[in-house]
Amino acid sequence: MPGRRLTSADRQRIAEGLAQDLDYADIARSLGRPTSTVSREVARNGGPGRYRAELAQLATTHRARRRPRPPVTREFREHVGPDPDAATAFVTELTAALIETGMPRTAAGVMACLFTSETGSHTAVELARHLRVSAATISHAVALLHQHGLIRRGRDSHSRRHRYFLDENAGVRSVVVGVRANQRLATTVLHGADIFGAETAVGTRLATAGQFLEQLGKDILRAAEKHARATPGTGPKRTRTTRTTTTR
Repeated sequence: MPGRRLTSADRQRIAEGLAQDLDYADIARSLGRPTSTVSREVARNGGPGRYRAELAQLATTHRARRRPRPPVTREFREHVGPDPDAATAFVTELTAALIETGMPRTAAGVMACLFTSETGSHTAVELARHLRVSAATISHAVALLHQHGLIRRGRDSHSRRHRYFLDENAGVRSVVVGVRANQRLATTVLHGADIFGAETAVGTRLATAGQFLEQLGKDILRAAEKHARATPGTGPKRTRTTRTTTTR
């Protein structure tokens, strides 16, 4: 029936239709839905080139479970910000992008929540509610992020709970974390080249890959240090972090 909500299976068929370069009208006919339903669904979930059925379903679940709108006296403030549906879709998209960098799923969700929070902070309880996971899962994720210097921990002024804040240098630090992993890989690959020997095909292959990874890491760190020096008030702190990483 046209009035019913799109299901996970419907969204999967939409994704398949887009992959086959079908137009919205053809996809809508296969679902027995109005064309406008399909076009709105795709538009609010990344567009034709970025539509993913699983992410669209997740975004819809978040929207369905949002808290009721605040009283009328606060409506004017909300109109100033982004459309709630667009904001929810963006959080989902940002989470997926962070996961693709190698960040664990829950840690990526925490970072996305903090990036899009008006205060840049949340308590563990708020994060667990937003991500619909257990407190133990949040505890593991924030410990990992805190270890890498991407978030900092403080006390909530209204309770005794810990509040987690997005570190002001999170952007640069996230790059540095990736470079650390890259450097470990480069060191391992170059060690393998020594084991197999430069005169062998395996040793040559490993040496070429290791040298590339090593140079890539150095180039990224130089760019991060240059950005840190150009950022007023935060350069020295960021520079110390990247220098420590370079020595590793």
